[in-house]
Amino acid sequence: MFKKILIANRGEIAVRIIRACKELGITTVAVYSKADEDALHKELANEAICIGDALPKDSYLNIENIISAACLSGCDAIHPGFGFLSENPQFARMVEKCGLTFIGPNAETMEKMGNKTEAVQLMIDSGVPVVPGSHKDVNLEEGLACAEEIGYPVLIKAAAGGGGKGIRLVEDKESFTRLFNEAKEEALKFFSNDELYIEKYIKHPKHIEVQVMCDKHGNAIHLFERNCSLQRRNQKMVEEAPCISISADLKAKLYDSALKACKAAKYDSVGTIEFLVDGSENYYFIEMNTRIQVEHCVTESVTNIDLVKNMIKIAYGLPLQYKQSDIKLYGHAIECRINAEDTENDFRPNPGKITFINTPGGMGVRIDSAVYPGYTIPPYYDSMILKVICFAKTRLECIRKMRQALEELIVDGVKTTVEFNYVLLHHPDFILGHYDTSFIEGFIGELKENAKLVQ
Repeated sequence: MFKKILIANRGEIAVRIIRACKELGITTVAVYSKADEDALHKELANEAICIGDALPKDSYLNIENIISAACLSGCDAIHPGFGFLSENPQFARMVEKCGLTFIGPNAETMEKMGNKTEAVQLMIDSGVPVVPGSHKDVNLEEGLACAEEIGYPVLIKAAAGGGGKGIRLVEDKESFTRLFNEAKEEALKFFSNDELYIEKYIKHPKHIEVQVMCDKHGNAIHLFERNCSLQRRNQKMVEEAPCISISADLKAKLYDSALKACKAAKYDSVGTIEFLVDGSENYYFIEMNTRIQVEHCVTESVTNIDLVKNMIKIAYGLPLQYKQSDIKLYGHAIECRINAEDTENDFRPNPGKITFINTPGGMGVRIDSAVYPGYTIPPYYDSMILKVICFAKTRLECIRKMRQALEELIVDGVKTTVEFNYVLLHHPDFILGHYDTSFIEGFIGELKENAKLVQ
């Protein structure tokens, strides 16, 4: 097993990886920016190295500084977590070139699945359903022609995109050129790649993803599905597993397609296959996340399998210790992402000092966090400060447990999404599982309308 691992990340995922390494008896090295000198992950690791200034480009995206820190500290592997460099094939190649192990999939697979047009073509060749569209990057004229052919509304999407960036919804021909140029500019800014493709906009779909785990010996299994439809501007807010609002027949098809995708991509790590499901239970591949995800905790809760530890073991070259028949569902889990955001001001990030925090506890309640009383949330990074994950035998029991957990969660000093999530969990349509990717925007509209009535 690896002797020493550098965690090329920050926040709660860095803390999560450090804990997994400790359980495996692996020494850890944290890296941190000058803005993270008081960060928890720095204190929990065996060693910590400053890799640059506050801005991500100077620190957590600085490949040279990160690899230098790993080599100088005697590491034999690097775990990228999620975000930052986690899906950067150039980083993975440089890690391997320096004699270290990248804890994630091989660079070729990452590159192929990270490029949306290549990934879609691979799925088509493998018999996995995809959303109608251009299936390749297009220029403005080609994009217009494709949109006319498949019919509006359409989505313009960045080929190298992720995190909701480089995406524009186009309702008609008149707005296509302007939105195409906007998406192109945003894609270049965030991904250094301005290639765009066109796909049909599926109205009011569910966003369902299948967790997969594959080793370097050709073995691949799934760990069931998650419902990640509660999103705002393509950013997930609440996730749950399993999904109660799709049929067992559809679930079987999703699992089969997910494993087909893994085989076709020669995948060899922990990852996620994401699908859109329409009202008639037609399903379409949209992308593969070639990394551990924020919501991995939901799957861990319902399967009792540690995905981070297994990801490390796979990277070391060990075969999967599970067969598909070993994977069981033990109940229901829900995750609420808690962000330092002002929900009454268009969810604007609200960095600042946490003057007091009380986290919930009890059986079936898990908190993944990297904040503490007196910690100052820096303004340079993602606004998520912690995750609350609740597990119970039934979904209704899980909802009640999450409500109780959110009642106990107190964060003073900054504005957060705690209350927003708490109210959301009382909505009748959420309780019944009747929601899709358009639900959150409608829910926000309801809250605004109710606020007007109160005034």
